[in-house]
Amino acid sequence: MSTRNLLVELFVEELPPKALKKLGEAFAGGIASSLAAQGLAESGAAFEAFASPRRLGVLVRSVRSQSADKAVSHKLMPVIVGLTPDGQPTPALVKKLQALGADAGAASKLRRAVDGKAEALFLDSTQQGVTLADGVQKALLDAIARLPIPKVMTYQLADGWTDVKFVRPAHALVALHGSDVVPLQALGLQAGRVTHGHRFEAKAQDVSIPDADSYAATLREQGAVIASFAERRAEIQKQLAAAAQAVGGGARPIEDEALLDEVTGLVERPNVLTCAFDKEFLQVPQECLILTMKANQKYFPLLDAAGKLTNRFLVVSNIRPQDPGAVIGGNERVVRPRLADAKFFFDQDRKKTLASRVPDLGKVVYHNKLGTQGERIERVRALAKVIGAQMGSDHLAHEADIAANLAKADLLTDMVGEFPELQGIMGGYYARHDGLGEDIAMAIEDHYRPRFAGDELPRNDLGIAVALADKMETLAGLFAIGQLPTGDKDPFALRRHALGVVRMLMERKLPLAINELVAQALGLFPQAAPETTSQLADFIDDRLAGLLREQGYSAQEVDAVLALKPQKLGDVAQRLAAVRVFAALPEAPALAAANKRIGNILKKAEETVQLQVKPALLREPAEQALHAAMRDVTPRAGQQFEAGDYTGSLQTLAALRAPVDKFFDDVMVNAEDADLRANRLGLLATLHGAMNRVADLSRLVVER
Repeated sequence: MSTRNLLVELFVEELPPKALKKLGEAFAGGIASSLAAQGLAESGAAFEAFASPRRLGVLVRSVRSQSADKAVSHKLMPVIVGLTPDGQPTPALVKKLQALGADAGAASKLRRAVDGKAEALFLDSTQQGVTLADGVQKALLDAIARLPIPKVMTYQLADGWTDVKFVRPAHALVALHGSDVVPLQALGLQAGRVTHGHRFEAKAQDVSIPDADSYAATLREQGAVIASFAERRAEIQKQLAAAAQAVGGGARPIEDEALLDEVTGLVERPNVLTCAFDKEFLQVPQECLILTMKANQKYFPLLDAAGKLTNRFLVVSNIRPQDPGAVIGGNERVVRPRLADAKFFFDQDRKKTLASRVPDLGKVVYHNKLGTQGERIERVRALAKVIGAQMGSDHLAHEADIAANLAKADLLTDMVGEFPELQGIMGGYYARHDGLGEDIAMAIEDHYRPRFAGDELPRNDLGIAVALADKMETLAGLFAIGQLPTGDKDPFALRRHALGVVRMLMERKLPLAINELVAQALGLFPQAAPETTSQLADFIDDRLAGLLREQGYSAQEVDAVLALKPQKLGDVAQRLAAVRVFAALPEAPALAAANKRIGNILKKAEETVQLQVKPALLREPAEQALHAAMRDVTPRAGQQFEAGDYTGSLQTLAALRAPVDKFFDDVMVNAEDADLRANRLGLLATLHGAMNRVADLSRLVVER
């Protein structure tokens, strides 16, 4: 059966730019997968997605005009139910056949086959293949129904009575199989071959598509539209780089994938233009200027070779006039009041010190069960002082108290009121203006870090202390009032806060015990229930385990190390590395299995096991040999462990494999003599403790 390429396009009013990429992928992928499921295209058939501000489309390769017929077998019922003793169909069988569209005469053609323990009746038939029109119609309607639409619109069709629900009003539907129109209907539209190009620069209002393969080229030539989202995005990147190079001086556009996607969703025919603003505005912190240009105007600010903001910016226009001067001038006029507002906010904010704003935080509600921001600051200060003292000195604790006290003061500034994304950053600028010193300014600026996965940590110890205190206060407070994340719902981003705590403790190798940190934080909240401590500790442990698995460690390796509940997370990476090296040793499987066996024996012991061995009670040669090996090996392994050489410690313990194997071959642990039994259990308990200082080696056993 011959195949041709299939094109489907919905022409609509301007789609939401931030959602366009996902809408285009979902529309194209939905149609392609549905066609494959119906047998009209091969599984995994190649397709190309199209998505512009005013269209969603897909070109699916090698689509059949009709899917192949296929044999279908329906199990009806057991023979004893469907046929009388003389072989006539029962009423139940007749009813079942009628439900399947067959008459009673089909009963004589039924196939009998054993099904389980009984013989059953089967109706074999041939199902006719799906026609192209029916299959594409189903695929289109299914794809429309499953689009990830941010907000559905309801609008009326031309008849004035019929309501349609879709992301935006749709005005045309194109469906071509090769050069033939596929008779589809959707959203009140009848499919044809006519679409529309660019609002202003198309050669004609209507653009007729001759065949599916020429869709993109025809739209580009006749409609002045780059239909492919990916192609349009690449074109914008290319033009941005060229415009920056033309400016010179190592200029480069700011990197922002989300902004690039959004702008790609705003234009059909991108044209990058270079604009400028007055250099006086560069006195304002560049974060403010960059944010207002990106968020409000969708511009690409230009940075110099050192990463500093220049007074040039790039605009992605949707038109290509012969003289772009009017477009450039218009954008320069539009951006000036935005930058002027930023300068005004910055100048006004510096008229008051951060310290003078702190009392007003007592008027700002943080949470109705946790009090005001002022009360919260006092809790963060208390925790920051404790952490600072544990990290270094009384001086660090004092500085942490000052920085924590001022950390939230910028929430009351005009700049942060206009741009909440700048909280912390503006606090750092205002702290420098107040003469508080670079360390405190950096700590205030960094105390929200890491803001997201992969974000940088605070740059100095003072910032780490305040950031840890801030995140732990948030976690403890919300856990204390029962606001735990559930499923995929985490409105207070507690998973992100916990991950930030884990990263700081691990990557900075801080001398802080996690359980002690949890207890100190929860101690600030008298309403916390006793079980909250274990809940919060387990929550942080889960984030740690997830992070380690993302870093490439196996579930077994992570489980083995975290089973010991290590308190200082700075050495977790070393423990994992040691476990990985140990697991590769030839002795590892036998020692891990023996370790698990020892653990089980100790758990089942009826008496209390003492961590001591009386050499005089070592009767069997195998237990004497194991004790002698332990006296030689475990002190060396212990010294290596204390020195932080976890890999060496586990490698040294590997020498115990042979005497351990011999012990289990020759010695009865649960001897009838109570003294012998207690001594052997003590020997095993001592061995168990020595073997499991780095990790729980029994977790490395591979279950078969």
